[in-house]
Amino acid sequence: MKAINQLKTFQRILAEYPAETPLSKFLPGLYRQNKQMGSSDRKVASRLVYNYFRLGRALANRPQDERLMVAEFLCNTQTNSFLQHFKPDWAACIAFSVDEKIDLIQKTYTDFKLEDVFPWVDSISADIDKQAFLKSFFVQPDLFIHVHNGYDHLVKAELTKAQVAFKDEGNGCYALPNGTKLESIFPTQHWFEVQDYSSQQTAKYFKPQKWDAWWDACAASGGKSLLLHEEEPDIKLVVSDIRESILANLDERFRSAGLIKYQRKQLDLTQNNDQALYDYAFDGIILDAPCSGSGTWGRTPEMIAQFAANKIDFFQRLQKSIATNIIKHLKPGKPLIYITCSVFKAENEDVVDYLTNEFNLKLESLEVLKGYGRKADSMFVARLISPNP
Repeated sequence: MKAINQLKTFQRILAEYPAETPLSKFLPGLYRQNKQMGSSDRKVASRLVYNYFRLGRALANRPQDERLMVAEFLCNTQTNSFLQHFKPDWAACIAFSVDEKIDLIQKTYTDFKLEDVFPWVDSISADIDKQAFLKSFFVQPDLFIHVHNGYDHLVKAELTKAQVAFKDEGNGCYALPNGTKLESIFPTQHWFEVQDYSSQQTAKYFKPQKWDAWWDACAASGGKSLLLHEEEPDIKLVVSDIRESILANLDERFRSAGLIKYQRKQLDLTQNNDQALYDYAFDGIILDAPCSGSGTWGRTPEMIAQFAANKIDFFQRLQKSIATNIIKHLKPGKPLIYITCSVFKAENEDVVDYLTNEFNLKLESLEVLKGYGRKADSMFVARLISPNP
């Protein structure tokens, strides 16, 4: 009876879920309106909904409940009462490898294809292992934090005290179980930032020098700026974003991290901003470009159901437009750090080719940051150098 009620709750949530809304925003609001749901009920409901969307577009023509059973089997490694009730034969095989599970599923559903989970797999960067990337959707990513310099021992002590399993990834990066309640372990301390592993790795490409002038052009919440400042505190920093509300959040985050010397500008970088930036020339520009976000869909699997292929071209045009308007403010011989959290070649290597061909930028290095092997996001980063006169 309990499993049947859990299925009914799942079906009700899915019926009420509005497309284009992140699950991370929708589910907490729904739970607040349904206070009769206990913590265990909410936990199971969230698991079922997220796992359902982890199936992506696979078995799209099958009924919801059948797709849910397949997703539960693929996404869990430990048995649970839900799967035991509805699919006891699969529950007995819950410890199988993903490949063994897929073979078993295909005996029941001959129309199941791994490629249907993410149907745009032929459009991703060539350096990505397609099979590994597709299978990664069945694994919930870890929670990563970046610990500020000098606070490692304090963070480790508190995590150990709270009996939270963690992995030290080096350079201040720690992997924690997804769902770790950091706010209850660190209620007032500002010893770290929540930041994905791959996002932290982009800092290797910055290489700032003392007294440099840097511009974080699409700063959002300022994560890249914090990494830049930690690497070289004595820089002159300008941050910009199109959204004032985002910049207000950035201000608060910077204050908490102790970053107080910077300029902020609200700019629409698809427009000409020569008047606002007429006397600015930078020793380095970080362009963490707006993108499809496809490298992060392991965290937000509902995006797979909402995505349309024509958005890839839309984001590529946006990226080219922004890059065109910011490159003119880069000093000769200085780096542009181009970053996306996309796996699509059109947003990554193709944009780099455009920048090298159109503006004579020299490609110094690039990398697809393959988060799927680390329970992390996948990203792309390139370091390009502006031409000397």
